[in-house]
Amino acid sequence: MWPAGRIAGEAVLSLALALLGAATGLLDDYGAAEAAGVGLAAALLSPLRRALPATVLLATAVGSAAISGFAPLVLVASWSAGRRIDGLGRAAGVFALAYSLSLGLSVVWEMPRLSPPLVVFAGLVLLVPIFLPGLAGRYWSQRRRLTDTLQEYNAQLVRERAMIAGHARIRERQRIAQDMHDSLGHQLALIAVHTGALEVDRELTAPQREAVGVLREASVAAMHELRDVVGVLRDGAGTPAPAGASRDTGEYGEETGAQARGLAGVDGLVDASRSAGAAVELRRAGDVRPLAPSAGHAAYRVVQEGLTNAHKHAPGAAIVVGVRYEPDSLVVEVANGPAAQPQDRGVPSGRQGLTGLGERARLVGGMVHAGPTADGGFRLAAVLPYPSTGGDLASPPHDGAPTTFVGPADDFWAQIPAGPLGESDPVIERSGLPEELVRVMSRSKRGSGIAIGCGVAAVAAVALVAAAVVGGILLMRETDKAMIEPAQYEAVEVGQSEAEVREQLPHGDSFLNSAPVEDAPPVPEGTTCLTLLSSEFGSSWDKEPMFRFCFKDGRLVEKLSFETRT
Repeated sequence: MWPAGRIAGEAVLSLALALLGAATGLLDDYGAAEAAGVGLAAALLSPLRRALPATVLLATAVGSAAISGFAPLVLVASWSAGRRIDGLGRAAGVFALAYSLSLGLSVVWEMPRLSPPLVVFAGLVLLVPIFLPGLAGRYWSQRRRLTDTLQEYNAQLVRERAMIAGHARIRERQRIAQDMHDSLGHQLALIAVHTGALEVDRELTAPQREAVGVLREASVAAMHELRDVVGVLRDGAGTPAPAGASRDTGEYGEETGAQARGLAGVDGLVDASRSAGAAVELRRAGDVRPLAPSAGHAAYRVVQEGLTNAHKHAPGAAIVVGVRYEPDSLVVEVANGPAAQPQDRGVPSGRQGLTGLGERARLVGGMVHAGPTADGGFRLAAVLPYPSTGGDLASPPHDGAPTTFVGPADDFWAQIPAGPLGESDPVIERSGLPEELVRVMSRSKRGSGIAIGCGVAAVAAVALVAAAVVGGILLMRETDKAMIEPAQYEAVEVGQSEAEVREQLPHGDSFLNSAPVEDAPPVPEGTTCLTLLSSEFGSSWDKEPMFRFCFKDGRLVEKLSFETRT
């Protein structure tokens, strides 16, 4: 189906061609019914040129030989045929046939009035309406095809560049993962070993042994965290547990113990903070609902980051951890009061924790809010969605690029992430990779054909210009032979000798006035006449002013000015 814009455009064009055809028919003294028929035929042929360009061009070329109302349609049909006929040879054949038919039928139709020079001139003039729009249409089509080809090549280069950059990122991640494993892993392992040995030292008191135990558990948890980060850097996803490893699960259906990274690990985080001497209260509300592992891990990180920030920036302040199951989402928050002790300015802070939390929540379709409270404390809260029907949320891509949480029935293209400068991912194109690659692979043969077509079009355009120049010069010369000014007519007087009159006037041997004049006044008996054209216009558009000089016995016996119908 055509779009609305094309339908409107075709309707306007058909109406314009119909009106031009009917008006031309009326000017040619057609009857009202005949003029309406010409307009209707032009209106019907106009939209058909898109589906049958060669047929419509041939039909209009043949019709224009006898019906002048088809002349505007010839221009449109030639343009459309130049754009839509595939193959240079086929297009050249169709245009040559249309030109031959139009010129041949015109010659046959006007045979009594045409001389050989006039046939040549008519052939040159006929090149313009048939070939020139076709060449322009073909050039426009080939230029557009070349532009599309260059855009496809550019898209391919952009994808290749993106793939190279992706491979470079992967290699850099692997290097970072190896460095973290070799350096941080070794240091954390030493901390865990030494704290484990210190924990069983008999000289330690019970509180000291408990504090050392907290340190040992923290170092072991840090080792597991490092393992997870290294797995993400290496593979783009979390490292799965070894085959056969047992996992304890809690009331929320997630892992517990040192490897718990979901809501089941919140209790452990709270207990660890209490063991460090902080006053932490855990509040739960709402009916427990299943949570996607990725969202549960995000909730665990929110509590972990909130407790860490409270310990660093508000030591000694009371902390409240809230976990609320709302009807549409899970709300996790950590709020602390004002600092009970002066803040230690030497505590290192990378200022990246909250930024990372916001990104992690966005990956699962949630959001994070952080800000001060009215009593001078600080509150960190996250809203995390429940899983949609059918399973977990979509996992982020392996290269860590962010995605947008939308339903599976929504538009996939809306999930394409934006680049660092806001541009969309160049690796994904709407044109479709397989089809585009197939088209690009076939461009080598098509490119040579396009180059040949452009060369032929250029040569044809030069030939048309040369033909127009030659035709103009020929017409000017023939005009000098067959046309005079009214003043020259008035200067000649009856009774002058024939030799004197012919010396003042052109000889009139031209194809412009070689055809017999059917509606001219009768020639005086026994005379020979010279008929010339006037340089002025007639009394109407279909009248041609002419001058006639008749001679008898070597003298001018009559001069006459009259108009004849063209």
